[in-house]
Amino acid sequence: MNLNFSKTFVAAVVAAAAASSAFAQDVTGAGASFPAPIYAKWAEAYKAATGKTVNYQSIGSSGGIKQIKAKTVDFGATDDPMAAADVNADGMVQFPAIIGGVVPIYNLEGIPSMSLKLTGEVLADIFMGKITKWNDAKITGLNPGVNLPDQVITVSHRADGSGTTATFTGYLSEVSSDFEKAVGAGKAVKWPADTSVGGKGNAGVAANVQKIKGAIGYVEYAYAKSNKMPVIMLRNKDGKYVKPDSDTFAAAAAGADWSKAPAMALSLNNQPGAMSWPITTASFILMYKQPTDATKSKESLAFFDWAFKSGGKLADELDYVAMPSVATDYIRKSVWTQIKN
Repeated sequence: MNLNFSKTFVAAVVAAAAASSAFAQDVTGAGASFPAPIYAKWAEAYKAATGKTVNYQSIGSSGGIKQIKAKTVDFGATDDPMAAADVNADGMVQFPAIIGGVVPIYNLEGIPSMSLKLTGEVLADIFMGKITKWNDAKITGLNPGVNLPDQVITVSHRADGSGTTATFTGYLSEVSSDFEKAVGAGKAVKWPADTSVGGKGNAGVAANVQKIKGAIGYVEYAYAKSNKMPVIMLRNKDGKYVKPDSDTFAAAAAGADWSKAPAMALSLNNQPGAMSWPITTASFILMYKQPTDATKSKESLAFFDWAFKSGGKLADELDYVAMPSVATDYIRKSVWTQIKN
């Protein structure tokens, strides 16, 4: 009887220890919707390779910063990098994890993807509500031979605090002084177009565009591609019209020197180069130097280390751009070493 009890007790202790160990390996992150498709793919492949679980909630960059500051997640994610002074003041580190592009999407019957061209200035006028019809002369002049309708343009934008919005409005503010004065750049702005409609996350913006004829919006490219949404070609800083894809995102990031930027906070918007997509960004991770749970912090770094080493092919399949080795080497040696695990 005592022997059976002893065996049962030992088995229970071993099971509890195993469960505790498995639980300790699970890490949680939250934030930007921009990288959510690749983080989901990475997490799936990482679990298959290691048995460890990474749970990521796509709640927007503002939400990610809020959650990591509240210490309710192991890492926060933002497409609008925090300033170095704020990162340091909060006792955190910041590093880029993936590169991709923001693209304008639209709903116009009979006009397929990549058949429309816009300049940044015209795109800014549309999102300000200065251009209200698709057959406006400023649009038709850029698109000879395209039968653009006499249709009202509905502007679909993010309703939540969004790094995608910060990237998009940052670009529009850079190419249009009128937009900079009237709207400005930020994770949440007041959209002046009378037809403006808000949606939460990439999904909310895309849903509005899909259901409203004549709508235009902006989302991360992998989301547009996976949902077969038509996208617009844009004229870049060199005056060339380019299509969004991993090659044009990589071209925009080619000159980035991440080691020289405080807290690695670089903007990749409106970069020179004939192939550069003009609305390109990295998505950033925030973690504490003195984490509340050192085990989960260590597991978070193990996940991103695996992603840097083994996640490039998955990133390419979704038209993201993996961080270059010179950047990931710097992250390992100069950023992660500040985290006390």
